[in-house]
Amino acid sequence: MAENLSEAGLDTIFRTARTANTYRPDSVVTHDDIRAIYDLVKMGPTSANMQPARFVWLTDAAGKARLAAHASGSNAEKIKAAPAAVIVAMDTNFHEQLPWLFPHDPTAKHWFPDAAAREIAALRNSSLQGAYLIVAARALGFDVGPMSGFDQGALDADFFAATPAVKSNFVATIGHADPASIFDRSPRPDFETFNTFA
Repeated sequence: MAENLSEAGLDTIFRTARTANTYRPDSVVTHDDIRAIYDLVKMGPTSANMQPARFVWLTDAAGKARLAAHASGSNAEKIKAAPAAVIVAMDTNFHEQLPWLFPHDPTAKHWFPDAAAREIAALRNSSLQGAYLIVAARALGFDVGPMSGFDQGALDADFFAATPAVKSNFVATIGHADPASIFDRSPRPDFETFNTFA
């Protein structure tokens, strides 16, 4: 069913891919590009296909400035200068969607009666979807700059006041990176450092 990716494909997604800090002046991310990224993201596995991530895409100057107002340090300028930015958020009421997302069991909606447990599940699985977004964007030839430096309370009050069950997880910028802005790669541990066989 699965086939190995080429060495070039693995480089594109992992080995030579880098976090973007700034983007080329000619870099463009269209709405069609964004839809293509999401069409890959949604295929990644989540628990009971809960799909708790909610994505808010910002492609015009006003939207990016609105988001940048909640970012810390240099992240604000990175957001404003990027071709596109996205809020990766999570819906803690994801269970309401399970009757159609997980039709294998009509009782799935009732598996998550506890709000605290739903928040844990939403955070875990929306983080997975955020990682899929990074991989999907890279696979389609884009660079990504994920960031967690922002005021979550202020961002959520601004963007999700009407849907309080939705909370931000992290933010990312997307485009074609300016190679001059790429840092030297930080250390990556070998297998024995953080892995064991039990």
